[in-house]
Amino acid sequence: MPERLSARRILAIVADEGTFRELPAPPRDSPAGGPLGWDGYDASRARAAGRTGEEESVVCGTARVHGTEAVLIAFEFGFLGGSLGERTGDRLEAAYTCARERRLPVVPLIATGGSRMQEGMLALTQLQRVARQSALTREAGLAQVAVLRDPTTGGGWATLGAGADVILALPGAQVGFAGSRVRPPDADPSAYTAEAQVAAGSADAVVPPGELRETLGLWLRLLTGPAGDAGPPHALGATALPGTGWEAVTRARSAERPRARAYLDAFFTRRVAISGDRCGGTDPDGVLCGFGERDGRTVAYAAQTGAATRPAGYRTAARLIRLADRLGLPVLTLVDTPGAANDAEAERQGAGAAIAEVFGAVAAARVPVTTLVIGEGGSGGALALAAPGDTWVTPDGYFSVIAPELAAAILKRPVSETEATAGQLRIRPQDLVELGVVRGIAGPADR
Repeated sequence: MPERLSARRILAIVADEGTFRELPAPPRDSPAGGPLGWDGYDASRARAAGRTGEEESVVCGTARVHGTEAVLIAFEFGFLGGSLGERTGDRLEAAYTCARERRLPVVPLIATGGSRMQEGMLALTQLQRVARQSALTREAGLAQVAVLRDPTTGGGWATLGAGADVILALPGAQVGFAGSRVRPPDADPSAYTAEAQVAAGSADAVVPPGELRETLGLWLRLLTGPAGDAGPPHALGATALPGTGWEAVTRARSAERPRARAYLDAFFTRRVAISGDRCGGTDPDGVLCGFGERDGRTVAYAAQTGAATRPAGYRTAARLIRLADRLGLPVLTLVDTPGAANDAEAERQGAGAAIAEVFGAVAAARVPVTTLVIGEGGSGGALALAAPGDTWVTPDGYFSVIAPELAAAILKRPVSETEATAGQLRIRPQDLVELGVVRGIAGPADR
């Protein structure tokens, strides 16, 4: 079991030295035994206060995290299991209100077993209150980055945790809606861990405590920093244009051609990745998504890697684009895929709906979206990430309504006519410019 850090200890780990300023607790009159008159409740709270030195299960305040100011909400698990009651709700509401008034991101540092039984349904309804505050903060265009500690279960996970824009977790933390005492006795305990939530696409990364301040600070800086210029990036590969359509295809499919990671490394000085579609899936081999820093400014990115993109990859890209749009940050997309995954499992995972999400996210974006085709542009699975009116292509790229081999097959042509079919499709970079499909051909960086 990982070490269960107190609220003050996690604040000391995260906050820059001497910068934490605790927010005053909102006053609330509480009858003997709490709102339900629960026998022994007052004594339990008194013992919890004596053990922890805290008056409630959360400590809220403002601080700088690696240089970026934020509102911090630290749960104290030693106070009645970090449970949520009415006074907890008061403090959480005050913290979110402060964040909106001061235009600060919110960082919940969660360690909770759920709602407080001694306050019954009045405790459970605090989740609605928290959800409302989170929604208002989201509408205000402010980022929320959650840190999952041990344990993060129940309504705290289902609101403050899973509802955040970015979710980081400490190694080995117990994370799940069902706490250890209420889940089925034969349940696999490994499914209720931070690592399992990352693997399932429900959290973004596991971060050791020693790296937490720097990692969290980078996230906060990127999500709150000034908006950058999305490009398009310079071409990294060939400079000469292909002579034929089939040459364009073979060049784009070459293993020697620069891929997404090379472009992202060249474009950004630093970057961080989001992971997962929040629906149980990830596609790390198909799409890379996150935020990067270029010339001290932030640009979001969604980059296909050259593989067939799976439904989880499209949903992750849509999540990225919607978040960037809400935060007012431009988006760079790199198109490089033979097409959407078309196997039976992809259909069961909702391929069509996932692709529709990306089309919709790009179409609805109020921030600039810029696209560079760096390799294969295979049909609708590639077009979904392409920005209407601001798509560019490298000399290594092509864009086609369908793969030449499939086009020939549909037209009932022999395999020998595949290359000629590629020419008829007019998929070369220069063809795409002439047709008005792309704005231009990206050139190399100035030497």
